[in-house]
Amino acid sequence: MSAQARYRSVRFGVTRVKVRESKDAQGRAVRYVDAELPLGPYARRLSDHLLHWAEAAPDRTFFARREQLPDGKTGDWVRVSYAQALGGARRVGQALLDLGLSAERPVVILSENTLEHALTSLACIYAGVPYCPVSPAYATVSQDYDKLRHVMDTLTPGLVFAADGARYGKAIQATVGKNVTVVLAQGRIEGRKTKTIQSLHDTVPRTSGQGAVDVAMHAVRPDTIAKFLFTSGSTKMPKPVINTHRMWCANLQQITLSLPALAEEAPIFVDWLPWNHTFGGNHNVGLTLMHGGTLYIDDGKPTAAGIAETLRNLREIAPTVYFNVPTGFEMIAQAMKTDAALRKTLLSRVKMFFYSGAGLAQPVWDSLHATAEAEIGERIVMATGLGMTESAPSAMFVNSPDVKAGDIGVPVPGMTLKLVEVDGKTEVRYRGPNVTPGYWRSEAATREAFDEEGYLCTGDAVLWIDEQDIHRGLKFDGRIAEDFKLATGTFVSVGPLRAKVIVTGAPLVQDVVLTGLNRKEVGALIFPSPACRAVSGLGPDAPMSEVLASTAVRQRMQAVINELARGATGSANRIARALLLAEPPSIDKGEVTDKGSINQRAVLKHRDALVQALHDDVAPGILKPET
Repeated sequence: MSAQARYRSVRFGVTRVKVRESKDAQGRAVRYVDAELPLGPYARRLSDHLLHWAEAAPDRTFFARREQLPDGKTGDWVRVSYAQALGGARRVGQALLDLGLSAERPVVILSENTLEHALTSLACIYAGVPYCPVSPAYATVSQDYDKLRHVMDTLTPGLVFAADGARYGKAIQATVGKNVTVVLAQGRIEGRKTKTIQSLHDTVPRTSGQGAVDVAMHAVRPDTIAKFLFTSGSTKMPKPVINTHRMWCANLQQITLSLPALAEEAPIFVDWLPWNHTFGGNHNVGLTLMHGGTLYIDDGKPTAAGIAETLRNLREIAPTVYFNVPTGFEMIAQAMKTDAALRKTLLSRVKMFFYSGAGLAQPVWDSLHATAEAEIGERIVMATGLGMTESAPSAMFVNSPDVKAGDIGVPVPGMTLKLVEVDGKTEVRYRGPNVTPGYWRSEAATREAFDEEGYLCTGDAVLWIDEQDIHRGLKFDGRIAEDFKLATGTFVSVGPLRAKVIVTGAPLVQDVVLTGLNRKEVGALIFPSPACRAVSGLGPDAPMSEVLASTAVRQRMQAVINELARGATGSANRIARALLLAEPPSIDKGEVTDKGSINQRAVLKHRDALVQALHDDVAPGILKPET
């Protein structure tokens, strides 16, 4: 069926690559891969796009978010136009300059995705004052505030903006010095002097003279720091990645050349992805700004509690391109089977689905395709790629509708990939205008991140999709640092095996961490999905430990382990033992990000006793293949 599949028409920009072969200082074979398509000119600063659209389409909605009602529900859309966004950026930007803020004393933002968060960010961009959107979980989920304290100590902010005094007050009191200005969108903090965000909006912007916001805007150069984004952090504290205007502007041009559909009309996005992550904050917000689009802030999330709001928004607003993580697409695929209004709106004009963060299970892919074919007579292209915070974020994109799980495609224009043999795998390294100059106030980490030629070492392993046709690009082969050897000396390639477990275990397996370093067999710590509760037949209040111990769940999981064993070709890809984990991954311990990405090393470190018990055969509830 797939050979004759029809897709809604989408043009891909990079169709050919060029490869140059060489050897490095150690005598290893090295290949350099570039897109044949040139990068061309791009904006010098982000605010150039804001100025353009405020003049070209002043009344067009830039950001919209549903009104937050007193009962916790959401109401109608509250909109901010491009003209209003520019006006707010100039007024708040002037206030930031009047406070003497700079790269040495930047702005830290503690907020979910909100209109005030957006306007404060734009003010920083316009005025040339670096800002840092911090993971809300560091302040609201964490109990010790260690990561938030690390952020504050590293950046030494001059101003902290928080969405709500009640929600963020305790964390601010614990981590923010008394000499730092605290600005709140609403509420108050007991015992702390604060400003309201409205007071910043009341500032009169100056057009000339020292300290004038318009003068500061024109002084912004490509190498001016736009923002800091912290890496997720694993066994170490998060690192502050410098994001310059050059990086961000170049990457938006690279993305647009790779996916020209983004520029064919003003994009409409319905998006929940958090702005403290590069995917949501750089990629999606940036593309909206560059192309004069509209971003509808989705207060939903791909969770049992949050998906209803997302589905409500997608029934009402038809996106031109839709971004999500695999868990989100899984929930949407399931909902579309029975929700006619959702199918009608979501599929009405969407040109492309785009996912990142993890592998998308084939059953989800098949379900989305089947629904689209039944509803509109054609499939929607499912695109993906590879990137990271340090590359602003996009480095590679697929270049064909014929995408398989793990495909990541070809480099964006203007970026060179360096393919180097490391520990039996091929690492991909990056160099280009979208790559960070380094980590803020961390010379050692910066030196460690780049090789002798100035390429960023990603730690990501890749393979050619088809060595006979290099223009199809590359596929993901896991994280090199996650791979390990069994006691026999056999290497375990974690990325592909992890993806196989998740796909085989769908929809019951949320994620998995593989074990077996210096052991004879590969084991698995399985984080179950909410679907296990429905399978168990137990009520919504039943403890997860009881859900996982239920006969129905264990039978289904046993079948998964058996199927994996039947498909194994040797000890390196055979799951010989597995445990179902009732305790979810911890944000405090760095086991998971607030976007849901698992950190293998952190889980293994903090659950070492459980790993030992699994391999010593003393942990209760171990599942083993029956075949």
